[in-house]
Amino acid sequence: TKVVFDGKRAVGVDYLRAGRLHRHARANEVVLCGGAINSPQLLQLSGVGNSDDLGRLGIDVVEDLPGVGENLQDHLEVYIQYVSKLPVSIAPGLRYRNRPKVGFDWLFFRKGLGASNHFEAGGFCRGNDEVDYPNLMFHFLPVAIRYDGTSPVKGHGYQVHVGPMYSDVRGSVKITSTDPKQYPALRFNYLSTPNDRREWIEAIHVARDILTQPAFEPFNGGEVSPGPSVRTDDEILDWVARDAETALHPSCTARMGTDSMSVVDPESMTVHGTEGLRVVDASVMPYVTNGNIYAPVMMVAEKAADLILGRTPLPAADVPYYRYRDNTPLQATAVRVGQGSEAT
Repeated sequence: TKVVFDGKRAVGVDYLRAGRLHRHARANEVVLCGGAINSPQLLQLSGVGNSDDLGRLGIDVVEDLPGVGENLQDHLEVYIQYVSKLPVSIAPGLRYRNRPKVGFDWLFFRKGLGASNHFEAGGFCRGNDEVDYPNLMFHFLPVAIRYDGTSPVKGHGYQVHVGPMYSDVRGSVKITSTDPKQYPALRFNYLSTPNDRREWIEAIHVARDILTQPAFEPFNGGEVSPGPSVRTDDEILDWVARDAETALHPSCTARMGTDSMSVVDPESMTVHGTEGLRVVDASVMPYVTNGNIYAPVMMVAEKAADLILGRTPLPAADVPYYRYRDNTPLQATAVRVGQGSEAT
């Protein structure tokens, strides 16, 4: 429910178990791994955050860090859904009479439809010629369905999930009560900037261009979402505002850095102005990654573990990467792996 401090040093936590408050578990060090929503919430409940916001709730300030809960970023996505003229999707597996077999095959043989999340194809591309790197991400799914299980297609279909990866939108996470069971106020501010709105319009146009290529002609039975009635820029933005869903990548609310709005020291992962308190999760990212955040969060955790254990970091590696403006794509390099053989 909160971090317990002795002055500026974290010495333990208070916690709930079976709905009852326990005071408290003592510790030489506290590592918060609650994610981009719970970690800033816990910091604020513990007196670490914007002093004005904390003062209005009657919370004693341990450290005035106005960046706690700010800089919230996420990936938003929509589904572009099509009917398939050919019976090649996994739609039959969704029928109630087929579901027991799907479960049986997975539980006992680790095979079948239950052995995959079915997002087995994807890619990145540019929404315009001004960006230096791909800023749109696609996932292809061989069925037309929403995350809640509903589907506009009564039969075979397919869809592409698409959304901008580097939105300039910034939001916030703020507690509204001293009760740790009270959800904090989340403000994502989706579609609130001209650039974000432009990238969304471009994302829909690019997705439609891909899905209407000649290679899809044998399958293309027509777009059902958003559908042919959504054509103009305003219609696209209205549809995105109604239909888009979070990709569940909230991040950046306790970002690393050394400026006045940063929260975590990048050299130690400790919270600025405190001792014995670290944050290790997606909230420490300065900006959301260009893609899913699972692997980057694992990398943050690995790096933090090395810092906590005092391991000497590996030296920086100077490696080539794709530079769009320089027109210098990476080239495969032959590496000798054995006598008379090469690999790339």
